[in-house]
Amino acid sequence: MLSYPHIDPIALSLGPIKIHWYGLMYLLAFLSAWLLAKRRIHQSSTWTLEQLSDLFFYVALGVLLGGRIGYMLFYDFSNFLIKPWAVLQIWQGGMSFHGGLLGVVFALYLYGRKTQKKLLELTDFCAPLVPIGLATGRIGNFINGELWGRITHVPWAMIFPHADLHPRHPSQLYECFFEGIILFIILWIYSKKPKPTGAVSGLFSLLYGIVRFGLEFFRQPDPQLGFIAWGWLTMGQLLCLPLIIFGMILLHAAYKK
Repeated sequence: MLSYPHIDPIALSLGPIKIHWYGLMYLLAFLSAWLLAKRRIHQSSTWTLEQLSDLFFYVALGVLLGGRIGYMLFYDFSNFLIKPWAVLQIWQGGMSFHGGLLGVVFALYLYGRKTQKKLLELTDFCAPLVPIGLATGRIGNFINGELWGRITHVPWAMIFPHADLHPRHPSQLYECFFEGIILFIILWIYSKKPKPTGAVSGLFSLLYGIVRFGLEFFRQPDPQLGFIAWGWLTMGQLLCLPLIIFGMILLHAAYKK
């Protein structure tokens, strides 16, 4: 069994101002995505640096607002009814990928209307950048000691201080590797050459849905929800089913066209 590295969730304190590792992980995600996006626009004559800056402003709002609102609606709705202002407490953790995805898609729709760019072209451009944020976000979860895995006796199991005294899967690290690093490599290589419009978005939706669905079997369900379907499916898995179906439909339609 491995020892859980006790890391203070607060990276830096400046008087009353506290900078959390979780927030720094989001900052790192946006910075990494920005650098990768700049590299991508060098290969395209349809983007300018100013347009990219505007795009990231829209995406950042979509991620933060959609992710937090999605978490409160999907995973903590009862608390949302009592304390709706908790939506603004992003530093506390509690961000939903599926909510963030919906927020980004809506933000890209608004950006597309402003710039006359098609939604699927925008999602194809952004999709390979998303896994970077997934990887850093899971590292933030690991530092916070949240979203731990199920009880296990594998040699790399850990005892998470906010859980109990049972050794558990470090599922945050599993997700960081498979949802983040592996998915990024696949999408980055796949998107290097021109693909039919919607194909990159479809592949991301399909692969993320499958990977997240599988990794949920190693992750402890949220205590306020537990298993919510047939005694073994979690909310995360249910939210992945539409992604898998949508990804297959989008890929089929892209290549058929």
